[in-house]
Amino acid sequence: MAPVPAGEVLDHVEKRRLQRAVEVAEQLSGLTFSVYVGPGEIPVRRHAERLHAALSDADDAVLVFCDPAGRALEIVTGRDARRVLDDFDCRLAAVSMQTSFLAGDVVGGLVNGVQQLGQSARHPETLHTSRLS
Repeated sequence: MAPVPAGEVLDHVEKRRLQRAVEVAEQLSGLTFSVYVGPGEIPVRRHAERLHAALSDADDAVLVFCDPAGRALEIVTGRDARRVLDDFDCRLAAVSMQTSFLAGDVVGGLVNGVQQLGQSARHPETLHTSRLS
């Protein structure tokens, strides 16, 4: 499970909610999720990509980067994660998060966005198999 670096931006309860969303998304998808909440360097996308590259399993990882003060949101996916989580899925989750951010609910937006990404990348459940003889 990836850490959720949040510095002093989030309180204990908010960090726990976010950590739980990450755990569920990882269980559903088999990917590694990491959330960074805090200030970013400019250019923000490049900073988010550097944070993602530093993750232990970057190929299978999804990084959600959020700088509430800088009004920045980035979703970075690794090479293998991109196979099950495409740009459309990421844009949809980003729009969902931004809607919550505009309403003043940063943590709720991140929780819902991470859950949405986990659902989108979910491995379909096999209900039956057929055998050819």
